[in-house]
Amino acid sequence: MNEYNERSTLRRMRALLSINDPRWGRSEGKGNDGSRPRTNESKRPPGGDGDGPPDLDEMWRNFNRRLSGLFGGKGGNGFRPDNGRAARVGVGIVIGVLVAVYAGSGLFVVQDGQTGVVLQLGKLSGTVGQGVHWRAPYPFASHEIVDTSQVRSIEIGRNNVVRLANVKEAAMLTRDADIVDVRFVVQYRIRSATDYLFRSVDPERSVSQAAQAAVRAIVGTRSAADMLNQDRDALREQLSTAIQRDLDRYQTGLEVTAVTMQSVAAPEQTQAAYAEVAKARDEREAAKRAAQAYASDLLPKAQGDAAKLVDEAKTYADRVVTEAEGDADRFKQAYAQYSKAPAVIRERMYLETMQEIYSNTTKVFVGNKGGNSVVYLPLDKIVEQGRQNAAASAGASTPDAASASAPADGTASAPASAASAAAAPAAGSDVLRSREAFRSRSREDDLK
Repeated sequence: MNEYNERSTLRRMRALLSINDPRWGRSEGKGNDGSRPRTNESKRPPGGDGDGPPDLDEMWRNFNRRLSGLFGGKGGNGFRPDNGRAARVGVGIVIGVLVAVYAGSGLFVVQDGQTGVVLQLGKLSGTVGQGVHWRAPYPFASHEIVDTSQVRSIEIGRNNVVRLANVKEAAMLTRDADIVDVRFVVQYRIRSATDYLFRSVDPERSVSQAAQAAVRAIVGTRSAADMLNQDRDALREQLSTAIQRDLDRYQTGLEVTAVTMQSVAAPEQTQAAYAEVAKARDEREAAKRAAQAYASDLLPKAQGDAAKLVDEAKTYADRVVTEAEGDADRFKQAYAQYSKAPAVIRERMYLETMQEIYSNTTKVFVGNKGGNSVVYLPLDKIVEQGRQNAAASAGASTPDAASASAPADGTASAPASAASAAAAPAAGSDVLRSREAFRSRSREDDLK
């Protein structure tokens, strides 16, 4: 019996809810009690036929009849089931379906790269990540899905005119009261879904205002030349840091992912003048580099020549001092020997002096005193020796002259001139002493 009642109830529900049933809005040929045909049918509008649209009153009566048959009407084949139990079963099924549909309305799916924000009675309850989630049905709870992986972009420095200042959006005032056009693109994404939903009214406008404030603050502290010649990477890093700082301060829930510099240029009206200035600056830099290269090539050579001259001067000074000390030591030794035997020392000094003088001359002196012996004179050897001495003296004088005339500034001529000046009096004094000694020797011989 229960199974029959359930099948009957389901069949009646399908008939009730079927919109394709041809009996909707039409008379079934029976009265209200189902036993007698209806004699008083509703009249059609004048000019209508049997296939016209159904009457609204008839549709309402048909609906009520079907509903009463579902929950308490007569069953098929004249069998009348338990009306109370069938009604309860039908109501329970309808309520269960409605409750299931109502509870299922709280299911929602969060895709990858999204964040779900759940509100409980209008108050933030929490956030959920990727997956299938459930919250209480409306109006007890609701949810918002925010795409946190999408990268958005906004262009700063467009040709739009700022109404308050009546200037282009790209025009920036520098520290030296010049104007430069700065254009760049800011890319950002949502970092905090809760801040993005509840603390930010217009996120795109917030990013635009933060970017404009940051770039104007940076440009205002630099000159036009610095902005036109500044490294773009450094400027991009400064802009990204400044924009993110402002967005965090306003708690917009946005994160700057990249800043792309498009152009930093002078206004169109002054680009020709800036081009001339840039050309002059490039020429100045080229001349400066050429001068630095010339100085780098010349200074090491000059420093090397100066160091060489200093070394030669020190060597010459050491040699002169050493020779002077040696001469002084020899003089002291000779004086000690002279004090012991003056005549012998004078004779030795005379002979050494004569040997030194006559070694560089082509004349031969022959003394015939004390005998008539024949003296052999090797003239060929004497002539050859004279030539060799002359060549040696000429070769020694040539390097001295070259070293004296080589430096253009005359720094190296002082040691050479000093040496020649010191050598000339010494040579002259030696010759004079030799002549005086020779004359005194001759006079002594004559006296004897």
